[in-house]
Amino acid sequence: MEYEELAKAYETLESTSKRLKKTRIISDLISKTRDEDLEMIVLLLRGKVYPDYDTTEIGVASRLVLKAISVATGYDAKQIERLWSKKGDLGLVAEDLTRKKAQSTLFSGSLTVKEVFTNLRKLSGLEGSGSVDQKVKVIASMLSSAKPLEARYIVRSVLQDLRVGVAEGTIRDAVAWSCLGVNPNYDEETETINPENREEYNESLAIVQKAIDKTNDSGLVARIARKGKSELEKLKLVLGKPVKVMLAQKSNTIEEAFKSVGKPAAVEFKYDGFRMLISKEDDKIKIFTRRLEEVTHQFPEVKEYVLKNVKAKDCVIDSEAVGYNSKTGKYTAFQNISQRIKRKYDIDRLAKELPVELNVFDILYVEGEDLLEKPFSERRKVIEKIVNEEEKKIVLAKQIVTSDEKEAQEFFDESVKLGNEGLMFKKLDAEYKPGSRVGYMVKFKSAMDELDLVVTGAEWGEGKRKGWLTSLVVACAGEEGFLELGRVGTGLKEKREEGLSFDEITEMLKPIITDEKGRDVKVKPKIVISVRFEEIQKSPAYSSGYALRFPRVVALRSDRSPEEITTLEEVEDAYYNQKKQ
Repeated sequence: MEYEELAKAYETLESTSKRLKKTRIISDLISKTRDEDLEMIVLLLRGKVYPDYDTTEIGVASRLVLKAISVATGYDAKQIERLWSKKGDLGLVAEDLTRKKAQSTLFSGSLTVKEVFTNLRKLSGLEGSGSVDQKVKVIASMLSSAKPLEARYIVRSVLQDLRVGVAEGTIRDAVAWSCLGVNPNYDEETETINPENREEYNESLAIVQKAIDKTNDSGLVARIARKGKSELEKLKLVLGKPVKVMLAQKSNTIEEAFKSVGKPAAVEFKYDGFRMLISKEDDKIKIFTRRLEEVTHQFPEVKEYVLKNVKAKDCVIDSEAVGYNSKTGKYTAFQNISQRIKRKYDIDRLAKELPVELNVFDILYVEGEDLLEKPFSERRKVIEKIVNEEEKKIVLAKQIVTSDEKEAQEFFDESVKLGNEGLMFKKLDAEYKPGSRVGYMVKFKSAMDELDLVVTGAEWGEGKRKGWLTSLVVACAGEEGFLELGRVGTGLKEKREEGLSFDEITEMLKPIITDEKGRDVKVKPKIVISVRFEEIQKSPAYSSGYALRFPRVVALRSDRSPEEITTLEEVEDAYYNQKKQ
């Protein structure tokens, strides 16, 4: 397929906020895509060149792209920077300058989707001495062959900031429409659907979703879907490849928690650690965070715990690594052990200084059997059977099964006294839904806790904070993108030893800046922070419709991905619940 055709689809997607219209656009594009291009097209539609299970990134900063635009168009870097400041989008700058290209002889013909995809992947593999010049050369080469519209989306794809608003759910529906033969009866005028057979339609969506859940690869799922539902249903979890963990909704009271999951319910301690999804294949152990990052190297002791104490030959377990004080044995907060996630050196020393206990609470796969659709009560029996508990090393999440609110409250008090956050309530007959907040499990804490929000922008500081990014723009998750809730700078420290500092957050954000306009910058939504606040207010000033009053940065949540942050629905719940208090 010519890349121009994909670029035109991008432009149409960008022009609408209607989810069903986006689904129709993508469905039509998939329908006319050849088999050899299909996986690439599906990934590129979400601004990716690797499946979700692969956390490899293109790794190109805005300044490098600016240099590539200069090489490709012949315009001076300062001219480009001025235009960038005016337009606030390097993609639009590239489009404009390609149209006015001074060195017209650089234009050499058409680009294919495969060429662009291959070059984007090539960028992620360029490292070490001379890699900057090589990256500039690769990007400039694409831009030299690009038409204006293509240049816009090549630059945005390189920066991983596509701006067309395509979520996984939209891809799922489009794959069902185009590959499984379901007719949604989409009405262009009313922008609604009316399937002839609603039950069959919902079943098709569910089959595609389950395939995505198991593989974490929507491109592969699209290709297999062309072979029919029966082939999709054959897809299984693959040992050594991470899947998204199931997420919990929030409850404000124990009574509400029971209403969500039913009675009786499994009630477990809610630990203040970080998720570990662990794959065991004979003696091969792979440990993944909830962000799908592999951290096996950083936690050699956890690997040993699993090898020694998990009797299954092959399995995938879901667990929480919780830090504890080696002298008192009391659990400590997540922030005390968070530095271990990214650490590459002094691993053994840190393992002794910042020990963790692995609390196993679920299992997705065992001995060749996929357990995702088994009820939680059965999955719990499996982990009770295969895990040998060893205190302060590997244990089962402490659990009671009850219908009694008083008993749950006493269990909550016990959990908090031990240094935990609260409780998890779990529906006994529920399946495991990767990446979903479907209400099969809910979390309960005694007080309104902070929100986990993604940073989408910031402002360059002045005076003593010159050179630092301050006043962070934070956002929650909407249905098709991130929605701003306001700005926050309070809580960031002047010195690193005092906590998350201005220079530390600046170091993280600078490489992912996508736009600059005066002192304001926009960044890729990658960095997640926890924010406390005094009150949530309604506000038309921000895209969420809400604003945080007196927000304060509490912590960096390096264990959380942007897909797992607080949702708009949760913000709304918090807003209305505070009014009741």
